[in-house]
Amino acid sequence: MTDTATSGRRGRGGGGAARRAERSAVSFETAKYIERNIPNFEILNEEALQIIEANAETILEEIGVNFPDNPAALQRWRDAGADVDGERVRIPKGLARELCKTAPSEYTQHARNPERNVVVGGRNLVLAPVYGPPFVRDAAGGRRYATLDDFQKFVKLAYMSKWLHHSGGTVCEPTDIPVNKRHLDMLYAHMTLSDKPFMGSVTEPSRAQDSVDMCGVLFGEDFVQQNTVMTSLININSPMTFDDVMMGALEVYAKNNQACIISPFIVGGAMAPVSVMGTLTQVLAEVLAGIAYSQLCRKGAPVIFGAFVTSIDMNSGAPTFGTPEAAHITYGAGQLARRMGLPFRSAGSFCGSKLPDAQAAYETSNSLNMGLLSGVNFMLHACGWLEGGLVSSFEKFVMDADQLGTLHHLARGVQIDENAQAMDAIREVGPGGHYLGCAHTQANFKAAFWKSDLLDYKPFETWQDDGARDTQALASIRVEKMLNDYQQPAIDPAIVEALDAFVAKRKAAEPDSFM
Repeated sequence: MTDTATSGRRGRGGGGAARRAERSAVSFETAKYIERNIPNFEILNEEALQIIEANAETILEEIGVNFPDNPAALQRWRDAGADVDGERVRIPKGLARELCKTAPSEYTQHARNPERNVVVGGRNLVLAPVYGPPFVRDAAGGRRYATLDDFQKFVKLAYMSKWLHHSGGTVCEPTDIPVNKRHLDMLYAHMTLSDKPFMGSVTEPSRAQDSVDMCGVLFGEDFVQQNTVMTSLININSPMTFDDVMMGALEVYAKNNQACIISPFIVGGAMAPVSVMGTLTQVLAEVLAGIAYSQLCRKGAPVIFGAFVTSIDMNSGAPTFGTPEAAHITYGAGQLARRMGLPFRSAGSFCGSKLPDAQAAYETSNSLNMGLLSGVNFMLHACGWLEGGLVSSFEKFVMDADQLGTLHHLARGVQIDENAQAMDAIREVGPGGHYLGCAHTQANFKAAFWKSDLLDYKPFETWQDDGARDTQALASIRVEKMLNDYQQPAIDPAIVEALDAFVAKRKAAEPDSFM
């Protein structure tokens, strides 16, 4: 069954209308989350890991971290045994790591379509789209401020993208909707236009609570309290500051059993040291403090060890992506996360390019492959990222989403069964023959090789006759086709009615604000 309402009591009673809609709806194939059958790349030896861990504990004990404007958080730390001086929290060695032990090593995030549930942790990799840009770009309209219509189109594209497992969160910032109300429209779009798992709002604690309450309407309140239905992003204000807005959202989600990515926001040379070892030490200290705090809010609350990592161009001050240093840090952070027994978030389709061009392709390829090999479990920004995260690009979204298929196939590893050994084929063809018509090829050719749904492999003459289109032009065509083919997944009309009522009530409760 694909509808929330038809999977036990996850929402209101099913109803014939929902079942009829479900039978007539087009179901777009979504690949299961990646289960790696390849080793992780480990760049740090045991000595380096122990140095980082010891230095991170020293930072927490001697330097400490700040929890500004959050008296309740300071009291929680006092009660746990930390030394609190003003807004500075100094955590005795071993305390944060001990608190982190109650966080689960993996968890299931439920989607309203149970077939699209994802398991975060272990050897799994869940792919989610770009998050946060205020601008969008497409070939026809160029660069512009994002609108709710843009947001809804991205949700539809994510729903229809085979290799994406997750609908994401703020895939772009709809600036035509008041700041204090746009989270309601974004959540409503994820809940009704897609049946993949999604993220909640973190821009204000009350908006996090709205996210929990809307999930109560969609899934049923009891189901939400007993299961994880959101994975949301909590950024640490590096260096070593835990602001009250993000921590307030974290408190709401942790108390309600919803997952949070505890993620330092690292720009090497600006928000962290220029060295790999120094940055990894700060990342670990911040993550230890953040995850420990989540467990002070609720033992067993699901969390992810996050690491958003980029370096800085020392001439312009602009962030750089796809660099060797970012790779070193990401590989090392993956090792540190595994030593803590926690899911790991990092990497994405990162690039600094202004257009979906060769620079974007090189930097994105480096970043995506780095994420696969570093053992990432939840990859935010897996497609659509442009211009250092300022822009969500429609063309790049489908270009990246297509290439995510290569990660699935790489992660499978090398098959060694009898069919894969292909000895019958080698005997049949013999010296000087060819394999195009042999029985083994005929039996396996449909699934033997990964095939792009976007890139052009035609001969030059055919390509030229078709208009000599580059990849961006092909991507524009694909965006249009996917949006034209989109059909909304079935949902119980009673749930939609209840969501409409909730959104209308919350919007009416306060005046619009664009600040």
